[in-house]
Amino acid sequence: MDSITQIALGASIAGAVAGKTLGRSAILTGAVLGTLPDLDVVIDYGTAVANFTQHRGFSHSLFILAPLSLLIAWGLSRWQPTLSYRRWLTLVGMVLLTHPLLDTFTTYGTQLFWPFGRPLAINSIFIIDPLYTLPLLIGCLVFLIRPPATKALALGLLLSSLYLGWSVTAQHLITERIKPAVAGSGLEDPVLMVQPMPFNTLLWRATAISDDVRVEIVTGFFDGDHQLTLEHFPRNPELALSVAHLPEAQRLEWFTNGFLHYELNRQQITATDIRLGIPGAHPFTFALAEVQGADVTALPSGQLPRPAMNPQALPLLWSRLTGKTPALCLRTLSAPLEGGTC
Repeated sequence: MDSITQIALGASIAGAVAGKTLGRSAILTGAVLGTLPDLDVVIDYGTAVANFTQHRGFSHSLFILAPLSLLIAWGLSRWQPTLSYRRWLTLVGMVLLTHPLLDTFTTYGTQLFWPFGRPLAINSIFIIDPLYTLPLLIGCLVFLIRPPATKALALGLLLSSLYLGWSVTAQHLITERIKPAVAGSGLEDPVLMVQPMPFNTLLWRATAISDDVRVEIVTGFFDGDHQLTLEHFPRNPELALSVAHLPEAQRLEWFTNGFLHYELNRQQITATDIRLGIPGAHPFTFALAEVQGADVTALPSGQLPRPAMNPQALPLLWSRLTGKTPALCLRTLSAPLEGGTC
């Protein structure tokens, strides 16, 4: 999740655990601890692909954060002995461990059991969701005004947790809705991913991929009985095969679970993470190799500039979310013409 959310979550937990003893300093302590796992972003791993895929790695691993909690709690108990080591351990452990657990609900992926296994991604909540964050922020604000306000903090934590549970339920309901359409789309043994569109859990995007094609579907809870709109995108398996031997391409395939789109642009083969953003506005595209005749030469991976934000995107997404616009064409990020299709 975004930094503000992790700060609010850490502060809320710390205030609830130790606010009566530490006062407002509990909020500050929780906020600092809540951002600690994300400090891995300052590490340069050498290439754009490495930086992209190593984020949420060792610093988000339960195998690292659990023993680190013991050490930090010991240090804090020496610094502020008014709180027992056991209470410090409860505070530090809950703040540090809930950070990667929350991140796992997003689409980016979290290497929760680093160095073992692939990143885990439940895909049920967008990386920024105001309805999850606001109850936490309100609880922290009440605490700062009238400490210890433990009931306000507990209520904020309860509401945000219930919302997270709703996101998983909503994802299941949408998945059941789109499964028949995916089954009838002609894809053979597709891999399916269902995730919310930006900033909400009412409008969802489903992506199904096979070797040759991917299908995108946008649907929401205010769609009524409107027929689902399916958009087909080619996948260029030949390009994928041409770079399959490159370590950086293998790393991206592992990190994204195969949700990549390859293109040949100006003699360079690029790979785009199609999980994040939407078609035409995917933020992570990497140059992997240069093509000269029949030769494919690996490049030091570099990230291409992110596409400019379409100013019409948010109004259109809101219109689609509320059902006022019955269909959304992801290829052009526009509504189809009346009577037309994407």
